[in-house]
Amino acid sequence: MVQLTPLFRKKGSTTKILFATDMHGSEGAWRKFLNASCMMKVNVAISGGDLTGKMIVPIVERKDGKYSYYFLGENHLINSTKLEKAFKDIQGIGYYAYLTDEKHVEEMRKDSAKVDEVFMEVMQSTLKNWFDLIQEKLPSETRVIVCPGNDDRFPVDDIIRDHKDVINGEGKVIDIGGHEMISTGWTDPSPWKTTREESEEKLEARLERYISQLKNPKSAIFNFHSPPYQSKLDEAPLLDEDLNPVLQAGHVVIVPVGSKAVRKMIEKHQPLLGLHGHIHEAAGSIKIGRTYCVNPGSEYAEGILRAFLIELKGDKIIRLQRMEG
Repeated sequence: MVQLTPLFRKKGSTTKILFATDMHGSEGAWRKFLNASCMMKVNVAISGGDLTGKMIVPIVERKDGKYSYYFLGENHLINSTKLEKAFKDIQGIGYYAYLTDEKHVEEMRKDSAKVDEVFMEVMQSTLKNWFDLIQEKLPSETRVIVCPGNDDRFPVDDIIRDHKDVINGEGKVIDIGGHEMISTGWTDPSPWKTTREESEEKLEARLERYISQLKNPKSAIFNFHSPPYQSKLDEAPLLDEDLNPVLQAGHVVIVPVGSKAVRKMIEKHQPLLGLHGHIHEAAGSIKIGRTYCVNPGSEYAEGILRAFLIELKGDKIIRLQRMEG
């Protein structure tokens, strides 16, 4: 059954899209995404997979009234006047700052389940705060679409579902300027065994199921988190069993790690546009047959926004511009 959310269908008009991905909890990147969407006056702001961060940084209130935390390889000791800056620094690169006390930290050291409980709590509240910024930063007519990626735990879907200012693109057909967009954050297997991974066979079946909802795949947008295999948008270091880069003659060995299922679907259906991410270091654009495929890449740890500004008019892409800032 097609779930169609009508957005923009004015005949002859252009539709402007800002696409970014892999923010991994970086509040700096998310704020820049919203600010750029407003500045560029886009109709649709699309954040492809991997919204959430990967770890918490406890900021511990000590008995002497000072605060200590370990961040970027250094121990920090501050007073209350520097708390705000500490939170901003930690959240800016994709970690979750968590204010606590010595007793609670000791409990977390003894019980890993408590660490996970705190992480989930902070991750969910942070994501809700991100979505609350949409109304503050963007005009009401700008629609924001997100699609949880392989690193995003399943409770993320509940946060998106319950928030009125975002749309979860996973498995839905969404009308964007007369073009149907279908999305998934699921990927082919990775060495990290993350939340939303499945075999190429299962991923292909998922993609075929989603694509079968489309009325016109050739004018569609495929928002698939994994880039297509051997597309130059999927090149990453080869890793050994310990997840360290493999060196050959003193150089890191680079290999394609994208999805063969995604490549197969693009070659088979030849949509207008492919939006991808997942491989942070493989930014760029490429044509597969008639399909333009893009990967903005990601530098979330530096708080840098990497994105593509895309403009559609009728059945044509009239702008495909890479942005960074």
